[in-house]
Amino acid sequence: MNLDLKNYTLFLADNALILGQRLGEWCGHGPVLEQDIALTNIALDHLGQSRMLLQYAAKQVGNGANEDSLAFFRNEGEFRNLLITELPNNDWAYTLAKHFLFDTFNFFQYEFLMNSKDETIQAIARKAIKEIAYHAQFSAEWIIRMGDGTEESHQRVQNAIDELWMFTGEMFVSDSSSEAMTKAGVAPDYALLKEQWQEKVSQVLEIATLVKPEEGWMQKGGREGKHTEHMGYILAEMQHLPRTYPTAKW
Repeated sequence: MNLDLKNYTLFLADNALILGQRLGEWCGHGPVLEQDIALTNIALDHLGQSRMLLQYAAKQVGNGANEDSLAFFRNEGEFRNLLITELPNNDWAYTLAKHFLFDTFNFFQYEFLMNSKDETIQAIARKAIKEIAYHAQFSAEWIIRMGDGTEESHQRVQNAIDELWMFTGEMFVSDSSSEAMTKAGVAPDYALLKEQWQEKVSQVLEIATLVKPEEGWMQKGGREGKHTEHMGYILAEMQHLPRTYPTAKW
């Protein structure tokens, strides 16, 4: 088993899985029906991407592992997702700000992965890129709409950007597995992605009449399995039924 490839595949899979699970909480609670359906569909996009990646990770793990066992029977410390993906939704502005910051990163990440040296990851990326591009466009348009909207919408989304900013640095700090995959041509150089991300984020924030926060101390740890207090609650809800009825067939 290639441990670095397994860990990197789980990093990609867990980002999609946890973000999809969190975004699914908006189902039935969106501000209007159209956006309720839009967010539910985006959540399903993430879950679909996570399934493909977890199936690939399961092949590397072996020992009878499958996508369900990796999703529902791993403990908190075994997940490799970025911390920003597990944060609560809070209000509409906070949710879309979180997705804008992640979606912009995810687009540039998958743009590279479409030419990954790993054929399976490359194929998954080429299949997922249209969805990911739409996610980035959808969230960016909402940032502009709220930032250049009413006084209240402007303040809410500015507060959200300010609060979330300290979780963005982790996107561009690789762990040992990511570094090994970068050297092998499987993964991008995450330090180099930062320039593309900053340029796009700055452009959107300027159009939205929002202030880009200053660089400062950044949260990190998700890639190593060190999570926020919110992660346990997500897993408790997501894993409850499979752990209660582990032999059930759906």
